[in-house]
Amino acid sequence: MSIARSTRVESPTEQRNPRTVDIDRLPAAEILRLLNDEDRGLADAVRVVIPELARVVDETTARLDSGGRLHYFGAGTSGRLALMDAAELIPTFGLPPGVVVAHHAGGPAAMTRPIEGTEDSSELGEADAAEVGPQDVVVGITASGRTPYVEGALRRARAVGAFTVLLTANPGALLADLVDVHLGVDTGPEAIAGSTRLKAASAHKLVLNSLSTAVMVALGRTYSNLMVDVAATNAKLRGRAVSILVEATGHDEAACVDALGAADGDLKTAMVGLLAGCGPQQAREALRDNGGRVRLAVAAARRP
Repeated sequence: MSIARSTRVESPTEQRNPRTVDIDRLPAAEILRLLNDEDRGLADAVRVVIPELARVVDETTARLDSGGRLHYFGAGTSGRLALMDAAELIPTFGLPPGVVVAHHAGGPAAMTRPIEGTEDSSELGEADAAEVGPQDVVVGITASGRTPYVEGALRRARAVGAFTVLLTANPGALLADLVDVHLGVDTGPEAIAGSTRLKAASAHKLVLNSLSTAVMVALGRTYSNLMVDVAATNAKLRGRAVSILVEATGHDEAACVDALGAADGDLKTAMVGLLAGCGPQQAREALRDNGGRVRLAVAAARRP
């Protein structure tokens, strides 16, 4: 019998919040102040789990560098957050589709309306995790830390040797024993008891933002704090690429336009060429030999 089905322990998010018991008696401005007060500690709550999150970032970076993938599994709000994070990595960092994959209980239809029973099926989670391999990282997202769909996915992932992570708003989550790392963000009782679309979801968005952004930085998909995997496929994006080149290299706009043209629109190639003072071919080879990381490629291209 699964952990999630055998024991029903109340999550902190389901407890009544003593600070908001009179919320239904208040005018709008006071309701908003109460909600804002509850949100103010979220960044500090996330900060507590940074040591564990750093381990996840390092493991995910190494596995993606070796051809593995990052999988998110969640139901309801958790699944929607996962889908949003995975989707936004493609335009922001030029990540190929399929490297970070979000699995939502009930599939795409459940994005806009609840589909009863899907989150309570560990079998569905296990089936959705069938594509997970031993080189992958699997992050199960569940505010309570007991969602059967997530449990099934984590059990399958663990069985094949994937690196497993649980993201919850419950430091005492029942599923923590199933994973390599538990990110139990202590967000406490929600302003509306059990409404995890509030603090728990906001904290989880912060964690997912931090996880995926740190991994993209570690994989060399930024130079300094600039996006460098922008594909200059239209006039707007070519303009953005030129602006990034100007910021990164200190060259004037005309030189950056010329460099981008010589590099066939590839921003990284143009950047390495300008920073290292080399031609596009040498810049491409340096990037290829250094995993697409601009700093390493510049250093290599400058060597005699």
